[in-house]
This record gives sequence, structure tokens and C-alpha cells, in this order.
Amino acid sequence: MDNNGTYSWTPNGDSGKKAGKKVNLKRLGKIVLAAAVVLALLIGAGTCFYTVDDKQQGVVTTFGKVTNITDAGVHFMLPFGIQQVKKVDVNVYQKIELGYTTDPYGDYNVNGSESTMITGDYNIVNVDFFVEYKISDPVQYLYSSNDPELILRNLIQSQVRNVVGSSTVDSVLTDGKENIQMQVKDLVTKILEEYNIGLTLVDVKIQDAEPPTQDVIEAFKAVETAKQQAETVVNDAKAYQNAKLPDAQAQADKLTQNAEYLKQKRINEAVEQVAMFQAMYAEYARDPQITRSRMYYEAISEILPGVKVYINASSGEGEDVQMLLPLETIVGGN
Repeated sequence: MDNNGTYSWTPNGDSGKKAGKKVNLKRLGKIVLAAAVVLALLIGAGTCFYTVDDKQQGVVTTFGKVTNITDAGVHFMLPFGIQQVKKVDVNVYQKIELGYTTDPYGDYNVNGSESTMITGDYNIVNVDFFVEYKISDPVQYLYSSNDPELILRNLIQSQVRNVVGSSTVDSVLTDGKENIQMQVKDLVTKILEEYNIGLTLVDVKIQDAEPPTQDVIEAFKAVETAKQQAETVVNDAKAYQNAKLPDAQAQADKLTQNAEYLKQKRINEAVEQVAMFQAMYAEYARDPQITRSRMYYEAISEILPGVKVYINASSGEGEDVQMLLPLETIVGGN
């Protein structure tokens, strides 16, 4: 090696006839250092970007402190562990099965320790619940509690037993299921709003409810069958009513129109009679004697249509004139 850091060497057997190869150690060190820097930059560039899909949100922490929440897309972050990202499924409905489990093949397996409950009237029932929830706050979900799903499961189970324990066995097994579901959902929602573990309850459904013995099961099935038959009869009656109602309405309209016609007819006849009376009265006012005679003769003709009427046309007693006139020649009779 010389003073410039160059190392000379001669292979064995050459006897110094060939010049030894010289290697510059400083130059080699610079090349290795540059390669290491390039490799580190490539690794850092690979960790500077991350992708969030449309069902997720990314929670970004800088030195362990939450600094940002990102939505779907490609995003930049500081490399080498300065910033880290945890992706949370916020737009996905997740489920909890209480009292039963379903395996990947769809088989229904009962969990008696969760499903068996006592009602308010001291009866034992088996009730299975299906619960849907989603993550509403990714930061609270990640950092406010250790296991938010387990907390939600225990909370739902507690409120289910509370509501079922204040209900009768009839309401649990028959017509009170919807009310029980609403009560459980309201109670759990209020507690989640108070403690805020980043979860929101979407829906609560009673998957199945039945008494523990077969005899009681058959009795409640009979009750349900009777209720369904009653609903069928009521629906049939309503259908019959809807079918007959238009005909009845049409008949009622026809009777109403006929009554209106008769009413108007009577009114018209009354108006006509009034007009005739007023016209007759006007004639009577002008010449009462002639009008009375004419009315008398017309009445006799109407009462006795076949009789011959003679009019005394004498102007006084003792006059030798014809005293009677045939009425039919006057009124145009035969």
C-alpha cells in the first residue's frame, strides 16, 4: 500500500513480471455509501404512500399522536415510522349473534348460556338476537377502549335481559317482539352516546324466541296459528267489503238522484198550481160572476163527464124565450 491508499499485489507465480493490480479503497467506500443511501431512499419512498378503499378511513398518527383522518384514495405520509396509518372499516355493517352462532356452512348452533332468560312473570324462554352495528368514529374506536366489540356485546346482552325480564312471556313469544327490539335499541343507543366507544347500533332483531319445553312450544304455536287465521278472516271480510261497497254506493247515488228528481218535480207542480191559481184569481177579480159560473160548469164536467148540462139563458120571468141552452153545443160536445 502506498501513501495514496492504493494497495499493490502480485499474484503467485508471476515472479514480479506483471504489474500488480491496484485497488482504490476510498473510491470503493464512496460507492458502497452511495448505494446504501439510494437503497434507503427507495425503501423510504415505498413507505411514503398508502391507499384507503371506499369502505375505510385511515387514522394517521405522528409520533403516536392522531393528526389526521383520511378518506378513500392514495395519500402521502412521512416515512421511517414518523407517521403511521391504521385503516378502519367505517362503511361496513358488522354483526353480533346473541344466543346462537352460524358456522361458515350456514348451520345454526344454539348457545344456551346466552339465549336462556327469565321473563317478568317468572317464565323461562330462549331468545336469540341478531345485531347490526358499524364504526361511527374511527379514532374513538381505536383509542377510547381496549375491545369495543366485546363492550358492545356485553352491553347488548345486559339490556336484552333487562327488557325481557320486565316483559311477559306472551309478549316475548308472540306480539311483543317488535316493542322489545325497539326498547333494547333505544337503551343501548343512549349508553353508546354517553360513553362514545366509536360504535353505532344499526338494528336489533329477535332471531328466534321459544319456550324451553315442547308442550309449551306447541301451545304457543297453536296461539300463533289462531291469530293468523283471525287475521285471514278479517282480511277476507275487508276484501268483501271493498268489493260490495262500490255497488252499494252506486245504488245510494241512484236513490239520491231519484229523490232529487221527485223533489224537483213536486216543486215544479206546486209552482205551476200557484201560477194557475194566480191567473184564475186575476180572472175572478175582473168578473167574479162569470168566473164562478165557469168554474161550476167545469167542475160538473169533471165530476160527471157523461152528463148533459143545460144553461138557463132567460133574462127574466114571463118572457116567451127559450129558457135552456144545451151545454154541449157551447163547449163543443156531441
